[in-house]
Amino acid sequence: MITVVLLGAGNVATHLYKAFKTSDTVTMTQWYNRSYSAISSYANEVDTTDDLSQLKEADIYILAVSDDCISEVSKGLPFENRLVAHTSGSVSVHDLDKKNQRAVFYPLQTFSKNAELDFSEIPICIEVTEKQNLQFMKDLAGALGCKPYKITTEQRQTLHLSAVFVNNFTNQLYRIAHEISDAKSINFDILKPLILETAKKVQDMSPYMAQTGPAKRNDKKTIRRHLKQLENEEHKAIYELLTASIRKTHGASTKLSNQKKTNDTTSGH
Repeated sequence: MITVVLLGAGNVATHLYKAFKTSDTVTMTQWYNRSYSAISSYANEVDTTDDLSQLKEADIYILAVSDDCISEVSKGLPFENRLVAHTSGSVSVHDLDKKNQRAVFYPLQTFSKNAELDFSEIPICIEVTEKQNLQFMKDLAGALGCKPYKITTEQRQTLHLSAVFVNNFTNQLYRIAHEISDAKSINFDILKPLILETAKKVQDMSPYMAQTGPAKRNDKKTIRRHLKQLENEEHKAIYELLTASIRKTHGASTKLSNQKKTNDTTSGH
């Protein structure tokens, strides 16, 4: 049985707690958070504390805290030579205080407290500073039904950057689409099957091969009409930037701005 002390009470920590509690091979020894009110409702399920000096002994201490707090919290741990891991996608493993054995346990997924997740579908990126801890970290991922990936800090930080594009930026585009459709009293739910199919396609083919739309097929007339429809200048700029990027990726020889000038002089609107 793997014993775990969890530190932090944000989105990642909350989901990790739920996953550990349902695992047959993990025991949640303790849950720490500096603001006790965030974890007080779990006091009947697990030992809880807001005092670092009262941390119990465990096989691993997982710091699921904000990136800016990782170094500070790890320095405040009242013990040495125990295994301590953080869950960040962008922070170096060396930001953890070297008085302890250091590792990273990074679940590559988007976390919202009220959204249910199947941990068996989440890849866990693992990094260790002591080789003898690698198998333990893999076993911990396996205890959640996750597939572990041994990667370097540079690779993990690159994954985190890529994740911002596929998750955060994509979600912002959903928000813009919601705003555009809502302005014309169109139910955003109509777009949801398209969102799901777009995500589904890249499971079986590359994003390059999955690309469709007016920018890829060089449909100048549709592009001009879309730009004319957009009333928000920020939305228009985003449309132009992404259109130019798609056109460049798929072999367009000129930028959209140059094409617009040419189109405006050769054909009417």
